[in-house]
Amino acid sequence: MHLCMSKSIALSLPAYTNITLQYFTPTWLPGTLQAAMLRLDLLDPDISGNKWFKLRYNLELAAATAKSTILTFGGAYSNHIAATAVACRQAGMKSIGIIRGEAAPVLSHTLIQAQANGMQLQFVSREDYRRKEISDWQTLFPEAYIVPEGGHNAAGAKGCEDILTVTDTHPFTHIICACGTGTTMAGLINSATPHQEVLGFATLKGAQYLEQAVSELLHATPLPVWQLLHDHHLGGYARTTPDLIAFINDFYAATRIPLDIVYTGKMLYGCRQEIANGRFPEGSKLLFIHSGGLQGNLSLPPGVLSF
Repeated sequence: MHLCMSKSIALSLPAYTNITLQYFTPTWLPGTLQAAMLRLDLLDPDISGNKWFKLRYNLELAAATAKSTILTFGGAYSNHIAATAVACRQAGMKSIGIIRGEAAPVLSHTLIQAQANGMQLQFVSREDYRRKEISDWQTLFPEAYIVPEGGHNAAGAKGCEDILTVTDTHPFTHIICACGTGTTMAGLINSATPHQEVLGFATLKGAQYLEQAVSELLHATPLPVWQLLHDHHLGGYARTTPDLIAFINDFYAATRIPLDIVYTGKMLYGCRQEIANGRFPEGSKLLFIHSGGLQGNLSLPPGVLSF
């Protein structure tokens, strides 16, 4: 599928043809269910997964409004920060990352790579970061087009509507994704068919606000059934357990699909429990969205994961 971009953006575009649909049958999947992974992680080595889909139309809008810089937000291990830096470098645009917390003596791999790709990092206190939505960034950076954290805006959700067009997804009864800001989930809901149910696994603890965040980006009529699940964060964002690590390693050994510890790994881990609890009727066909983010695994010591 060809990606249409503004002529003013000289961007080396990821090829949707890299994305595959991979069926898998782990031991915890009953024979009455089918499951497949939409491998968005294969889209591009650097702008992988849902990150490109959320950035695509934001880059177009920046070019259309003659903005030369993208300003966005994230933490020290943010996949969004990493992808934005690369996308802007390829587009010939500048990028600024507003980073949560004080600069560490040794920057994370994510931030080192973002800097290497030309991103200007500006660290703010966690208190100031919590107030970022009411800060006047446009006055501080008049040359910048501002993209909210995680690409959470209408343009980001519009891009995520394209995810289900990469291949024929109509046979699936359930579309399942990890949910950080709600942007990807909103795009999936907007593009799913009425017979499909969209499930989002919240990666943050106490993220009941996500229902509102998702709802604000919805426009499809009629809307499919959708639900956010809040009980599978394993204690909070980026928290891991030995059982999660074992699950990710076992899943890779069985399927050769690498998962990350923050998003896709917890999504599959949580869904295994939901399956065991009988959530899905016999004959259900489950489509899992691999949202990339594998660079986040670099926060682990070497050798913890088997890939």
